[in-house]
Amino acid sequence: MNNKNTFADMPAGEFRKLGHQLIDWVADYLEGIERYPVLPNVDYGDIKKKLEDQPPVRSDKLENIISDIDEKIIPGITHWNHPDFMAYFNSTSSGPGILADLVSSGFNVNGMAWHTCPSATELEERMISWYRKIFNLPENFWGIVYDTASTSSLHAIAASREYNPHLKIREKGMAGRNDLPRLRVYASEHAHFSIDKAVVTLGLGIEGIRKIPSDDKFRMIPGALKEAIEEDKTNSWLPCCVVATVGTTSSTSVDPIDEIGTISNEEEIWLHVDAAYAGTAAILPEKQWMFKGIEKADSLVINPHKWMFTPVDFSLLFTKKPEVLKRAFSLSAEYLDTSKDEVTNFMDYGIQLGRRFRSLKPWFIMRYFGVEGLQNRIREHIRLAKMFSEWIESSDDFELSAPVDFGVVCFRAIPKNLSEGEINSFNEKLINKINKTGKLFLSHTKLNGKFILRICISGLRTEEEHVKNAWKLINELSKE
Repeated sequence: MNNKNTFADMPAGEFRKLGHQLIDWVADYLEGIERYPVLPNVDYGDIKKKLEDQPPVRSDKLENIISDIDEKIIPGITHWNHPDFMAYFNSTSSGPGILADLVSSGFNVNGMAWHTCPSATELEERMISWYRKIFNLPENFWGIVYDTASTSSLHAIAASREYNPHLKIREKGMAGRNDLPRLRVYASEHAHFSIDKAVVTLGLGIEGIRKIPSDDKFRMIPGALKEAIEEDKTNSWLPCCVVATVGTTSSTSVDPIDEIGTISNEEEIWLHVDAAYAGTAAILPEKQWMFKGIEKADSLVINPHKWMFTPVDFSLLFTKKPEVLKRAFSLSAEYLDTSKDEVTNFMDYGIQLGRRFRSLKPWFIMRYFGVEGLQNRIREHIRLAKMFSEWIESSDDFELSAPVDFGVVCFRAIPKNLSEGEINSFNEKLINKINKTGKLFLSHTKLNGKFILRICISGLRTEEEHVKNAWKLINELSKE
């Protein structure tokens, strides 16, 4: 080997050869994914036992690493791409999205500022525009890409705090100040716990979030929100942010944004809408009802990696007030100064300096499938969920536990002659038995104190036969 190559990267020829092998491996994996149990049957520590305790001193062949995937890694994989993965909000990756991630890793750019990679910044801006169009959002919604909804909501709540510039939190902080009132964030009792985490992270404390009661369809009650705000103002709290949810994690309920927005606007409180899961369905004209009043929101999060076949991670944050978001986070250094005021430097709008080239993924995906293709796939998932819910409603052994508007069905078994506590125990045992088979993976939740089974149909590879098989398995194990 020539000395000048001693410390070089993998030779191009070897990379090309092994790259083809790895692409073939991934294609074979996705094509034959149903040969694996959807949920691995392992105990904690089983995978680590297969892995070498000491790092390798000398180089190994990549062929050996690839072969070790099957022996050492696959046994512990929960197969999120599996058509029988129907737990949580299923993040299935698509072929074009996977290829986009490969290209992004090849470029390995850092899109922190415009000049560090103009294509990364401007493609992100264009993708934000595309999303705004396909979701039919107001034109004044500016956007940015983060990793997850937890991060997006954290930034939105931080912006809500900066929305009160007279508090001088950016300059003086919050600790040890007698002149600073306690700040309050309001959210439905069914809001995702990432909102609580954001409130804690931002120094508002657990006491800084107030949970608003919900109606019989698990939607925030606007009147209760209004009463809570009035009470807090009387007791010297400063209402800071309202978080409405479109597609709650448990039941995918939709808070009434229009009414909540009117209250928030009248009180001059920042309104953040968490539509991480269900927001994707806004690509369908028949689902636009859920965004009624969205123009009253100050920020909105939607995660294409939940239901638009985008490999994790990819989260969109829209806001009408990017200047407030920028005021909350904009700090820089001399080495990044370009003296170009007209460009967008996304590093100014968040805690991260380093930024991956995430926008390649939607560019590949939307161009490959087209808007119609994406709409058709999401419609099919909703159809399958409706079909499943109809089976529940026509059964004497099960009951529906929440409205079905998207791809999630909440239900439970209702064995005869059992108390409420015994029914809860029965359903908990049932889901454990279902998941232990490896043939199906469901999640659960609790609604009004009831233990609820939850099936989510949003996988790119999930077809009607998989849903029928799921229903058959659930019935069989319930009868056992």
